[in-house]
Amino acid sequence: MRGHVPIMRPGQTDDLESVGEATPFGRSVSRMFAVLFRPEMSRWRFRIGLAFFMTVGAKGLSVLAPVMMGEGINALTGDADAGARIGLAGFSFVALLSLFAVARFLAAGLPMIRDAFFATVTQDAQRLIAVDAFRHAQHLDLQFHLTRRSGALNRIIDRGVTAMEYLLRFLAFNIGPTIVELGFAAIVLALLYGVQFSMAAIVTVGVYAAFTITVTEWRNKQRRILNEADTRLRGISVDTLTNFETVKSFAAEDREAGRYDSALREYNRHYVTIMKSLAALNGGQEFIMTGGLLAVAILAGYGAVNGNMQVGDVTAIILMLFNIYRPLNILGWAWREIKQGTVDIEKLFQLMDRKSEVADAPGATVFHADTGAIRFQNVRFAHEGRTSGIKDVSFDIPGGAFVGIVGPSGAGKSTVLKLLFRFYEPHGGAIAIDGQNLADVTQFSLRKSLGLVPQEVVLFNDTLRFNIAYAHPDASDDEIMLATRRAQLGDFIKSLPSGLDTRVGERGLKLSGGEKQRVGVARAILGDPPILILDEATSSLDSGTEEEVQTALREAARGRTTLAVAHRLSTVAGADFILVLDDGRIIERGSHDELIALNGVYAELWGRQSGGDNQSFSRNAMTPQFAK
Repeated sequence: MRGHVPIMRPGQTDDLESVGEATPFGRSVSRMFAVLFRPEMSRWRFRIGLAFFMTVGAKGLSVLAPVMMGEGINALTGDADAGARIGLAGFSFVALLSLFAVARFLAAGLPMIRDAFFATVTQDAQRLIAVDAFRHAQHLDLQFHLTRRSGALNRIIDRGVTAMEYLLRFLAFNIGPTIVELGFAAIVLALLYGVQFSMAAIVTVGVYAAFTITVTEWRNKQRRILNEADTRLRGISVDTLTNFETVKSFAAEDREAGRYDSALREYNRHYVTIMKSLAALNGGQEFIMTGGLLAVAILAGYGAVNGNMQVGDVTAIILMLFNIYRPLNILGWAWREIKQGTVDIEKLFQLMDRKSEVADAPGATVFHADTGAIRFQNVRFAHEGRTSGIKDVSFDIPGGAFVGIVGPSGAGKSTVLKLLFRFYEPHGGAIAIDGQNLADVTQFSLRKSLGLVPQEVVLFNDTLRFNIAYAHPDASDDEIMLATRRAQLGDFIKSLPSGLDTRVGERGLKLSGGEKQRVGVARAILGDPPILILDEATSSLDSGTEEEVQTALREAARGRTTLAVAHRLSTVAGADFILVLDDGRIIERGSHDELIALNGVYAELWGRQSGGDNQSFSRNAMTPQFAK
């Protein structure tokens, strides 16, 4: 169904494909974690709770393990009170080191067990958010999709869903547990060895976190720019590869390679900036951690020299700090991933927050077709960014009638069909079928009652069976083959080695134009809609193929209200009546003979084409109506 594509106004940007205001970090994270508490995730509640307790337990053991090692060393050096501070007085060096080994093993092993059984939870959460985003994108209005690249939209969904896994893993199992471990360690250090060690650890982590956050915030601005460059790059790539026939037809291979090269150069330039800032961030983080460790080691050393601490205590403190700094080192990378992940996921949430301009009204009813009588009453509409459109269009089509819609290019013919499908909302007036205002019924039920054969039937890269049965997925092979025979496609399918299992290729490119059109007709017949829409269904075919497709269309139109937009007037000359549009208005209406007698615009158009193909799409040539 062709027509005007909405035009973006000067200075207008696409909010999903541009660098916009960052969504607050807390809002993105809270929305992401809310997925875990959806009803669909209730079966994983036990696993979520178990993962939480295993994480906290592992961090507690990670803090206690160095203390056991320190007490073991104290026992080895002859301290009779070794183990007293942790309630293990009298334990031998071997026993304390054995407890250290067990605690350290569990501190490392529990997270591994947790990750193994929690992967199912994260994958299920990813699936939910991906399906929600994909479904929401499908339900957005036609204008939204006409102004976006499909490759870019797919990239937004893919990056956002991938980011969700990062965020869940790093926030729940890296940053959160690291903060818990720091709290445990600060308490243990203060109680067993002195507040100064606790404060030194806290200050080091605080300085590290402040430095990381400050630099990462700057890097995130660069990351957003990089993401947009990536989106443009992927969009150009998918666009060009999808439309390779057009590229080759215009000998534009080198031109497209140049566009791709320009976009890739822009992406590489921003990527180099990101990598330089990463090196600076890593160097600064390493300097802060090393300085903090050195300060604590000197404090502990002075304590041992002054006799306030034992050798085992110094060992325990240093080991504890190593345990804290080890995940802290990963924390820098994890924080970067988290911040980058929020950049990626915020676009996904923006997509999911977007409201369709064409939405079902509250309390919308299910459309019930009767005869298929159509009424347009003073309908007005203009595409965004254009002043022209259709203006005060009114007509009545009786149920079961065959009506042609003709006129010059840009007259508004396809716009009438899009409004009938409710792809757009009229700016004025009302459209009704069988007395039911289209604004008051659900879009799903309305479109199930409409069948479309467009000028160019675009097929899925799947089998003939899948494509023909798209309007009726539960149809049996016998029903599908009956529809193909009525669409003059049965013999062709029987001649194929794989029959209905034959794959049609990207956009149906393995089929000829006439074969694709007949697949579209078979699909319409199988759906058995009460109203059939033909949008320039034969204008791109040669005369011989057109005659075959016309036969199929006559079969499809039997017993249905049929609207046919046509450039070739011969295809609608046998219609019950014809509407002639020009500049968005109906300027003439009547049967072919009446319009010829009127000697107006239609007669002039007919005179120009009368030397061409005079095959008439005649209602009189149609076979008996379908049994309803």
